[in-house]
Amino acid sequence: MLDNDSFIPSPTVSAIHLGPLTVHFYALCIMAGIAVAVWLGSRRWADRGGDAGQVLDICLWAVPAGIVGGRIYHVVTDPELYFVPGANPWNAFAIWDGGLGIWGAIALGCFGAWIGCRRSNVSLIAFLDAVAPGVLFAQALGRWGNWFNNELYGDPTTLPWKLQIHQMDYATGSALTNASGAPVVLGYFQPTFLYESLWCVAVGFLILYLDRRFSLGAGSVFALYVAGYTAGRFAFELMRSDYANLILGLRVNTWVAALIFLAGAAGFVLLFRRGRSVALPDGARIDAGVDADEQPPSSGLRPKQESAPREHADAE
Repeated sequence: MLDNDSFIPSPTVSAIHLGPLTVHFYALCIMAGIAVAVWLGSRRWADRGGDAGQVLDICLWAVPAGIVGGRIYHVVTDPELYFVPGANPWNAFAIWDGGLGIWGAIALGCFGAWIGCRRSNVSLIAFLDAVAPGVLFAQALGRWGNWFNNELYGDPTTLPWKLQIHQMDYATGSALTNASGAPVVLGYFQPTFLYESLWCVAVGFLILYLDRRFSLGAGSVFALYVAGYTAGRFAFELMRSDYANLILGLRVNTWVAALIFLAGAAGFVLLFRRGRSVALPDGARIDAGVDADEQPPSSGLRPKQESAPREHADAE
């Protein structure tokens, strides 16, 4: 049984050195998340009538764009970390030290996906619906990069699952030590990185279930991803105590999460009754005389008919 003396330990190293090469665990977590998202997205894409290999082709555009967008958002919303006297502006490019804003990653990642979908001549909406659950699992894995970096924690707490945080030296990739050689402990805090990771997994599985059970309308899967993720993110931002810029007493990301949640929820309500998204380009003809945008709409949250013929087996 947990007691007040128990805690979740944090690593004292955030990177390993292999000769001249430094491998950051933050980057490894992101790479693992990308691999999971591509794998699951490929299976869901095939279920929508696409070629599974197209997901990787599109992700070659979406992933780099998303990483750049995430970094830009972080730097723009926290400029004092890089562009004030005494700060090193070149650290704005040190993505391996952490610092990716999910909102920028989604925005520019969608732009990259649009380019990839145009080049592959497939539907962007169907692609976003296919990869949405995998993106949540990728975010869940990415949060463990914050654990390695000893960041993304909440208020001080005495809860049995409190998170131990060390004072890290990101230049060396290890915790600072005291005179006796022991790692310097800053304190014990709410493990908001863990809360968000578990939330992403839960929302991801919920979307998989709902989409399999009810054939959610085109665009509504991605909208549900946006609404589901931001609902949790809003709550977790209220718990966090690490440095952030404030607007009217709330963190910038708290406001952004609230606004994007409203947009995602509205999008889901408007879109879930549409026909299920397919991999064909928007407006393409699916069969004789029937336009992709004119397919019979689903009746909302109505279970699939098991007897209905299907060209592709569920592979979620």
